[in-house]
Amino acid sequence: MNENPIGIFDSGIGGLTVLKEIIERLPSEDTVYLGDSARVPYGTKSSDTVVRYSLEIADYLIREHNVKLIVIACNTASAYALEALSKHLTIPVIGVIEPGSRMALRETRGYNIGVIGTEGTIKSGAYARAIEALDKDAKITSTACPLLVPIAEEGLEDTDIARLAIKGYLGEMLAANPVDTLLLGCTHYPILKDTIAEVIGKDIVLVDSAKATSIGVYDILLEMGLMNTSEETGEHRYLVTDSPDRFHSIGRRFMDNADISAELVEIER
Repeated sequence: MNENPIGIFDSGIGGLTVLKEIIERLPSEDTVYLGDSARVPYGTKSSDTVVRYSLEIADYLIREHNVKLIVIACNTASAYALEALSKHLTIPVIGVIEPGSRMALRETRGYNIGVIGTEGTIKSGAYARAIEALDKDAKITSTACPLLVPIAEEGLEDTDIARLAIKGYLGEMLAANPVDTLLLGCTHYPILKDTIAEVIGKDIVLVDSAKATSIGVYDILLEMGLMNTSEETGEHRYLVTDSPDRFHSIGRRFMDNADISAELVEIER
């Protein structure tokens, strides 16, 4: 049994959807979540900068909290920094892109997969590369949906504003392509999952990369003998590099109104 916590990081609050799935799947595990709110968003930064930020955070989580596994709960950081972290760290690390891609391929019926995400994630082509590397026969259509992040953060997920935005972004893509599976390639988007499903209809399977990542975390812990087998409920700490009050007020909705009071920390550079 390994009682060290799991370390999860994101540029802000979106990664809380990944944390929520991890807690539900692994209720005995302790976790430390770090939102790098002082440097959000990562999507506008260069790849070198995102790699540097990610290495700093991973080293901090290991040094200060002795985490046993790092989860990159950020699509941009997963795209740019997973390889560097895997080489740099002596503990396992997992991103959100490959688990989501694998689940999309398991769910698809006709190998026609749609991917939605932020502009940075879609421009990076990370999901398309990951899916094609796993199965070259898959057909991928990608669309950026930048307004969905502020809609999720403002609590507007079940409104006409959200429905109009989703229809605007997805209407043309779905009309032009016989997509049978839609991969939510942004950690904010699970908040909008029900509304997206309502707009696109029941014939298209939604794939939540946060849920897929939690399965990947479970598999790694089991395979490497790192699982906490205690029957006690795990403890969860929240750290931010700026604006803990904003993190709490917005992020608690991502965690079913749980208390996510965050500590303000400074990451040594």
